[in-house]
Amino acid sequence: MSSPYHTSAVLLVFMALAVGVGAEQLKESSCDVIGDESSESQMERALLKKLEPLSQIRFNVTVEKGKTENYIYHFRVCREVNSTWHDFRGLVQTDKQNGKTTVIGRINETQVFNGSDWIMLIYKGGDSYGRHCSGEKRRAVIMISCKRGVIASSFSIISEEREKEQECFYLFEMDSSVACPAEDSHLSVGSILLITFASLIAVYIIGGFLYQRLVVGAKGMEQFPHFAFWQDLGNLVADGCDFVCRSKPRTAPAAYRGVGDDQLGEESEERDDHLLPM
Repeated sequence: MSSPYHTSAVLLVFMALAVGVGAEQLKESSCDVIGDESSESQMERALLKKLEPLSQIRFNVTVEKGKTENYIYHFRVCREVNSTWHDFRGLVQTDKQNGKTTVIGRINETQVFNGSDWIMLIYKGGDSYGRHCSGEKRRAVIMISCKRGVIASSFSIISEEREKEQECFYLFEMDSSVACPAEDSHLSVGSILLITFASLIAVYIIGGFLYQRLVVGAKGMEQFPHFAFWQDLGNLVADGCDFVCRSKPRTAPAAYRGVGDDQLGEESEERDDHLLPM
C-alpha cells in the first residue's frame, strides 16, 4: 500500500505537467519570416515588432457576389485565426453557403516590407488553387496604409488575382497608425535654444532663491541670487540707455557754479555819475 506522501507527490507531478501543457496551448504562434531565423533582417524584426499592437484584433469582412460567391474572410496580424487548429492559419475564407473553409495564407510563411507610409504583410502557404494558377498555393497580400489616430480600421478585400499561370494572390487593405512614420519635431534650432536658455534661467533663479533663503538666511530682496550684482548692472544699463537714447545734448555740470552774468542785472550806465566832479 503506497504511503500518503507518495500519492501526494504523484498528484503534484501530474498537476505540474497539466499546467505546463495548458500554458503551452495558450501561447499563440506569431509570424515566422520565410527562411532561417538567422537570415531575418533587422528591418523585418523591427516591422514585426511594429505590428505587434494589432495582434490582438480580429478582422472580418463579408463579400457577396451574386448567389454563387458569398464569403467571410477572417484575418489576424501575426497570429492564428483560431489557435485551436495549430496549423498557422493567418487568413481564412469561409463559404457562407456550405461552411467550407479555405486557408488563404499562413503566418509561418510570412514576408514583410514597408515604404514611407505603408507596410505590406504577405502570408504564403495557403491551400492549393486546384484548377487555377497551375495549382499553386494561395497567398494573401495585406497592404496596411498610414492613418494617424486610428489603431486599425477599414479592413477590406480589393481583388483576387487568379487568372494568371503563376503568382496569383488575394489583395486586402486596411488603415492603421502603426504604418505611419515617426513625427519629426517641429521645433527650430532657435526655439530649442530659447527653451534651454529659459530653463537655465528658471533653475538659476529658483535654486539661488532657495540657497539665499535657507542657507544664507537672507530676507526680502536679498533673497534674489547675486542681488547686488544685478542691481549695479541695472544701473549701468540705465546709464548707457540714458547716454545713447538722450535726444538733447548732454551738458556736464560745472564743479563750482558761481553767480553768472545772467544772474546779474544790467549795470546802469549812470550808476557812478554822482561821483564825478561838477
